[in-house]
Amino acid sequence: MAGPGRVAICDECVALAHDVALPAAIPPTGDLLLSEIDELVTNDTRRGGLLGIVNDAAVAIREGRVTWVGPESEMPRRYRDLPELTCRNRAVMPGFVDAHTHLVFGGHRAGEFSRRLGGATYLELQADGGGINSTVQATRAASPAQLLDGAVERAGFMLEHGTTTVEIKSGYGLETRAEIASLEVARQVGRQLPIDVVPTFLGAHLIPPEFGRDPEGYLRVLEDEMLPVVARLATYCDVFCDEGAFTPSQARRILRAAARYGLKPRIHANQLGATGGVEVAAELGVVSADHLEHVDETGADRLKAAGVVAVLCPTVSWSMRLPQAPGPMLWDKGLTVAVASDCNPGTSYIASMQLVIAVACLDMGLSLEQAVWSATRGGALALEEPDKGRITPGAVADLIVLGADSYRHLAYRPDQNLVETVVKSGGVVVGNLQLQGFSA
Repeated sequence: MAGPGRVAICDECVALAHDVALPAAIPPTGDLLLSEIDELVTNDTRRGGLLGIVNDAAVAIREGRVTWVGPESEMPRRYRDLPELTCRNRAVMPGFVDAHTHLVFGGHRAGEFSRRLGGATYLELQADGGGINSTVQATRAASPAQLLDGAVERAGFMLEHGTTTVEIKSGYGLETRAEIASLEVARQVGRQLPIDVVPTFLGAHLIPPEFGRDPEGYLRVLEDEMLPVVARLATYCDVFCDEGAFTPSQARRILRAAARYGLKPRIHANQLGATGGVEVAAELGVVSADHLEHVDETGADRLKAAGVVAVLCPTVSWSMRLPQAPGPMLWDKGLTVAVASDCNPGTSYIASMQLVIAVACLDMGLSLEQAVWSATRGGALALEEPDKGRITPGAVADLIVLGADSYRHLAYRPDQNLVETVVKSGGVVVGNLQLQGFSA
């Protein structure tokens, strides 16, 4: 039951997709040697500290995976035959993994942002027809080609700034055809760009206006009409469980129904208040609970016991001028913590994980090491990608080379794109560093 629009939507996306204008890139080879690295962030705690720093390092890659890591003076000679990228006076680290975004949408909400600066609250704007509902209208009115054009542009910016894997949610369609289109567009982004896309179904973002007096009717649409179709297009099902969105009982119902179709659960929890999302997350053992601005130590303990990853969105609270999630407390409690951009048109129109790291440090209170780990390894674990977010033998060779000699510049210079080169699965896809031993 693919639905009458699925093939047409996908075909239109393919026909009208365009290439993003990225910096001149060296064609990917899958085999690569990164040499003369001043500072290498491995995220291998066995090497010492949270980030497993190695100085004067080298990384050897074969067939898209890391095969050797360590001080260059100890590198076996057999790796000298690989095409070589010299990283003198530079730091190298894993590519960013952005585990929470809403990249597929129409329109913008700049006017709403101005109203919020003037004192309007999120729920007030929503009651006036703004917020998510205004983006739903713009997204429904856009063609799949227009949605793809915007999503590819935003994802291309992310790639240039070092994001190599991104989760993309639907949720601005809130009707079957528009949700299918959003997920098809998300998947097309990963086909048009050298960036891995993890699609998430967020049909339970809000009760759409046409069901404002019949929320039960929309739940039936989600269960009976949407889930059977989108299960082939998405990996996860997410629910916005909070004031003005879905109640805990509704969230349980939706996530349990999604599980019957093989979709794994995520949840927007406790962003606007302590409204029960954390309890649902712990009860169902969801993969991640996202936002968590209003979680206390008891809730943190429950999430930890259930093995739930905490995905924090520091630029949202920063943009909305609201209290941050208690990131340091969650770290102290031993949770796996990720930070994400939550790139969306209303509350965090931010696509740079470098800025997310800076805000996580300067406004949320994470240490720089915690923020860097959370933007790389933490994000990978939030998306159940154990072979990403670290530079160790066997890991996927997704790396970034900074135009600086240390990761410490990331929060120190937040207004600059410090990513000079992006390596995706062993191939240089963004950057102009001279690669030795390569011929096209």
